[in-house]
Amino acid sequence: MKLLSRQSRALPGVTGVARVSRRSDALLGRVGPKDIVIIDHRDIDRATADALVRAGVTGVVNASDSISGRYPNLGPEILLASGVLLVDGVGDQIFGKIKDGAKIRIDGGAVYAGENLLAEGVEQTTESVADQMIEAKTGMSSQLEAFAANAIEYMKRERTLLLDGVGIPDLHTDLKGKQVLMVAASADTRAQLKSLKKYIADYRPVLVGVDAGADALRTAGYTPDLIIGNPESIDSQTLRCGAEVVVPAHVDGHAPGLQRLQDLGVGAVTFPGSGTTEDLALLLADCHDAALIVTVGSRATLTDLLDRGRGGATASTFLVRMRVSNKIVDASAVATLYRSRISWWVVLLLVLAAAAAITAALMVADVGGVYADLLRQWWDNVVAWVRGLFA
Repeated sequence: MKLLSRQSRALPGVTGVARVSRRSDALLGRVGPKDIVIIDHRDIDRATADALVRAGVTGVVNASDSISGRYPNLGPEILLASGVLLVDGVGDQIFGKIKDGAKIRIDGGAVYAGENLLAEGVEQTTESVADQMIEAKTGMSSQLEAFAANAIEYMKRERTLLLDGVGIPDLHTDLKGKQVLMVAASADTRAQLKSLKKYIADYRPVLVGVDAGADALRTAGYTPDLIIGNPESIDSQTLRCGAEVVVPAHVDGHAPGLQRLQDLGVGAVTFPGSGTTEDLALLLADCHDAALIVTVGSRATLTDLLDRGRGGATASTFLVRMRVSNKIVDASAVATLYRSRISWWVVLLLVLAAAAAITAALMVADVGGVYADLLRQWWDNVVAWVRGLFA
């Protein structure tokens, strides 16, 4: 037994616990130090790479190409600069060979379980990534041209939805004149929700969970008022929380995941459209006259749009954002600008003024120890109240 242990330690490469998911965003919440993530993420973006580095992963095994050449994405550079091993192009078959939680080893672009070879790919280096980035920069012009063409095509196909709201379902949830907090799942969702704690407590916005963002809301201690997304990607307890559920459907009316809701005994309405779930959620809130839409975990920069790699989805996001631009605010902006309605210095001034008035009254009245005890009790209550304001 000791001999086997020495042999296992002598095997070359990097070892770790496998965390397996085709979708990197669904994986980020359960990775930790020394893990090796197995994903299928074409063009790893900066946000995903930053999240993986923060989690302390040892390696990333990608079934696709981390840099496809479509545009110069920064994710691979960030991973390598942080000492994370990156292996590309191992192929889709790896998902049938590795179970989540299994111990695996990476050596020279090959993935092993012990000494058994599971898959082979290309181990990226700083030099190889730099060369690919140079080539990717030349592909930006063609990507922008394709983006413009897709936007025109999407406008022709969905103009009645975008301009007139045709097909947007009615809701029982009242959004008219209210602020809406729209939560999607991303590497930043948990931190952004934490930064908005005071805003949520003071303004009590309507909480909308988009796909796995509904689970993120519940994990953070909130109950969604409205859920829009594929039920297959949302936890059963979240679906049963009492929120109104809207299921995106294909333009032919087929709604993936609707059968699961029926099995759970949860009612829902469908929303046909060819855009992303986030886009449909924005249109839904805008059509029902929401006063303000604060987005959590949602990114729509040019790099983010190109990273999606699907022309229709990219065009949808671009045009929908233009439609609701007068109402939409990113969570990071709200967290930066928002302050609690009660300023701490105002509370302190009020407490000091009250304490001074009571002390003066006691001195004039000369009432002795009874009022001194009452003063101490009052002071303890005030301190507890102030602490509650900033808890």
